[in-house]
Amino acid sequence: MTDRSLARGRSLVDVVRDAVAGGVTCVQLREKDCSTRDFLHEALLLKDILKPVGVPLIINDRVDIALAAGADGVHLGQSDMPIRYARRLGPPEWIIGVSAGSVQEAVKAEEEGADYIGASPVFNTPTKTDTVQPLGLEGLRQMRGAVSVPLVAIGGINTGNLKEVIMAGADGVAVVSAIIATDFPLESAMVLGSELVASQGTLRNKSRGHF
Repeated sequence: MTDRSLARGRSLVDVVRDAVAGGVTCVQLREKDCSTRDFLHEALLLKDILKPVGVPLIINDRVDIALAAGADGVHLGQSDMPIRYARRLGPPEWIIGVSAGSVQEAVKAEEEGADYIGASPVFNTPTKTDTVQPLGLEGLRQMRGAVSVPLVAIGGINTGNLKEVIMAGADGVAVVSAIIATDFPLESAMVLGSELVASQGTLRNKSRGHF
């Protein structure tokens, strides 16, 4: 997930390019404080660098921007356009994710056709100030037990807690400051990616009875 305010004056394109080179497999463009024209401009710039390397671009909140930019999908909050209407507007292959701050919201999103659930926030984070109380690891476990679609953990994720998050049931993680705000986004993405792969491997072994 992106946040230009954390990029230290660097071009978002440059930061994202480094992050992808470091192993990031999906980019969500998140713009809360810019005009529609600027949002679209950023989306088009990112689409140009992501499409050739096969990394999906997901637009946060704005169905219109996702359509105009030819993005691969949209991520919807609880106050955004309902999934059924976004499906009508977007192409059949669109990826649609939904933020959920409770088990009830996650179940509803799955029933309505979400491709994945953004469990948010798992921990306190300064980049998401309009959210409910953090789910915590126990809340994440409960959500995992209630839905079958992929679960992406959002909020306060870093190398120090990533393994716990995966062990609690997340299929993947979405980070902002852990990459965008660092001195070296490429290296930060590589470290997070390695930790993610290792954690997923541990989970697979545990499920087979190996530790």
